[in-house]
Amino acid sequence: MKVYGRIVVMRWVIALVAPLTMAGQQEAWTVKPEWVRAHEEFLASDVMQGRGSATRDEQITATYVASEFMAYGLKPAPGMSGYVQSAEVVAPVLDGHGVLSAGTVEMKEGTEFEVLMSPGASVSGPLMRVKAEEVKKASGAKGAVIVVTDIPAGTSAMSLMRELRRSGAAMVVLPEDESTRGMFTMFGGKTRVPVRLKDAAVSRGSVTIVTAGVAAMNRLAGVKDGETVALTLHEVPQTKARETFNAIGYLEGTEPSSGTILLTAHLDHLGVGRPVNGDAIFNGANDDAAGTTAVLELAHALGAGPRLKRNVLFVCYGSEEAGELGSTYFGEHPPVPLKSLVANLEFEMIGAQDPKMPKGVLLLTGWERSNLGPTLKAHGALLGPDPYPEEHFFERSDNYALALDGVVAHTAAGWGTVPTYHQPDDDLAHLDLPFMTAAIQSLVGPVEWLADSDFKPEWNPGGQPKGRD
Repeated sequence: MKVYGRIVVMRWVIALVAPLTMAGQQEAWTVKPEWVRAHEEFLASDVMQGRGSATRDEQITATYVASEFMAYGLKPAPGMSGYVQSAEVVAPVLDGHGVLSAGTVEMKEGTEFEVLMSPGASVSGPLMRVKAEEVKKASGAKGAVIVVTDIPAGTSAMSLMRELRRSGAAMVVLPEDESTRGMFTMFGGKTRVPVRLKDAAVSRGSVTIVTAGVAAMNRLAGVKDGETVALTLHEVPQTKARETFNAIGYLEGTEPSSGTILLTAHLDHLGVGRPVNGDAIFNGANDDAAGTTAVLELAHALGAGPRLKRNVLFVCYGSEEAGELGSTYFGEHPPVPLKSLVANLEFEMIGAQDPKMPKGVLLLTGWERSNLGPTLKAHGALLGPDPYPEEHFFERSDNYALALDGVVAHTAAGWGTVPTYHQPDDDLAHLDLPFMTAAIQSLVGPVEWLADSDFKPEWNPGGQPKGRD
């Protein structure tokens, strides 16, 4: 009886002390590789058809993420009755059977030329030939159809686009080369057509970009300067309004007025496009199922632990690939005031080790702009400076709009120029799952610390962006 009594007392003491231990100090959380793989197995599967922006597949993805948030104990964000935020978008769809005509010359899209970019409408104008070396000083190009000629060996056609898009031309015809073929593949083998939120202003002045093969360029050579060149495009009628979907989960802090940490990624990709080596599904395992997985596993870890001082908001945006529409809508309809955001950490393409970074370390865009990255690193996060300043990655992700609003917002990424970027082989087989798992693991403690501390990240002098720099 005495032994039994001691056991009862010991059990009572353990039962009393254990919650206090957990409340004061959570046991180390382990991100299991099988959890990481399980998310990727679903998100990047062929069944998900590449999670195209503003598609039913994107909606299914948002529903999956929302259900995981619910399972981890997250609640709907303030003012929301559920975990999914939706917005109607306007998205013209072209049938891919355009016709380019000039005088007696007539050519078909898909065989003699491709339309890389288009506002989604037919266009015409007088033909104007411009040599590559004269692109910067081309005058009288407003409303014209510029045909670029004499591109020097070693110069890519796409490298001329910055100046050409400023020219005011109605359309630009580029000779097909490796750079134009690569760009078309990155667009999923489809014309890039602007997609906008329903209530957004219609973009004006977009230039149509066409790339033509050798035979087509030779046929255009017989057309006189000043003669009208017309591109006739056909829009596919839409029978149903399209929407984009954000998945949002919320952990309320013990002191809600102390601010909110925002952890984000985008859940969409390019969908199904023109086949490359027989594969037409752009799975997006790295871009950005990997980032979505990071947000999910951080939600898993923080949801299992004790309540933290600050609120934590987890958001996976839709339609990033269509022009960051999901994050734009979130910024216009935030469930918490943007001024209450302490910091935003976006996760983008963390599924591969960058050869320019130290082993196991993620790059953080805009590292030198604020004290957020160095501080998280000091607390154990595997983060380091972005080695690709010339790529302007800081301005090319969902963090940027918030940064413009003053929020200290950065993107953590893996290989910045990974070969599988916007290719059908961005699939599970090309992920470095151990690297990805370790990177997420390294962020659990630092993010917990950030959410439970009084530290407020700040921009370094001159670090906050003021515009598209």
